Amino acid sequence: MQLVYMYIDSPVGALKLVAHDSALVAVMWDNEDHKRVRLAELIEKPQHPMLLKTKQQLAEYFAGQRQQFDLPLDFQGTVFQQQVWQALLSIPYGETRSYKDIARQIGNEKAVRAVGAANGKNPISIIAPCHRVIGSAGALVGFAGGLDKKQILLSLENNQS
Repeated sequence: MQLVYMYIDSPVGALKLVAHDSALVAVMWDNEDHKRVRLAELIEKPQHPMLLKTKQQLAEYFAGQRQQFDLPLDFQGTVFQQQVWQALLSIPYGETRSYKDIARQIGNEKAVRAVGAANGKNPISIIAPCHRVIGSAGALVGFAGGLDKKQILLSLENNQS
């Protein structure tokens, strides 16, 4: 399966969108650790329909015109990681959950650390809203894009909701 990519500018810096013909595979940060999400060989194709649809929906999100994404997603990870990433998709716009909340939601309350690790490996940032997961005391912790970008995303949603 061939993966294609394009870069877009956003209020949180440059983002690298990665897809194949039928789904979005990743939204990566400009300061991305290449070991966080491993991808097969990529071909730059900025006119690919899936990438253009993603770009449009992200533009609407950043403009405060979209609260929910409507994109087919192809998460590549373990069964546990996929459970966590599916739980992320259920967090409403403008709300947050703790790692413990996510662990409870997937039926494994003691897996808080594992939830944190899976959250950190989320390949589809922003769209699978890992930025909405915070520490149990309400602190902003752990975010692949950087805590400053996590704060920008949460502020954007709080101002729009």
